Amino acid sequence: MNKIAARHKRKLRVRARLKTLPMERPRLTVNRTNRHIYAQVIDDQAGHTLAAASSLEEAFTSTKRIGADVDAAKEIGKMIAERAVKAGVTQIRFDRGGYIFHGRIAALAEGAREGGLVF
Repeated sequence: MNKIAARHKRKLRVRARLKTLPMERPRLTVNRTNRHIYAQVIDDQAGHTLAAASSLEEAFTSTKRIGADVDAAKEIGKMIAERAVKAGVTQIRFDRGGYIFHGRIAALAEGAREGGLVF
């Protein structure tokens, strides 16, 4: 099994665990690459995205930073929390997407908590 298949398997395991939580809460999903980090708040019942933030946005890239560090991930977490609260979401389920809850993923979660999301 290669690294991509192993991460996909972990991702499915995490997603199955999330289905045991209350479905009325939207899901905050995270994707990261070596240079950027992305976050979305998804309403699985309706099947659409409520809020999104990434390190590729103009508001973030105007500071001449890349999304490859912990500080950037924390800032993206605060951005997604602000947009989710504006959309009327305060409680979420956190989908780490098969990544270890460490480093940039943990920083994004911490930023989202500071921004007002509860999970």
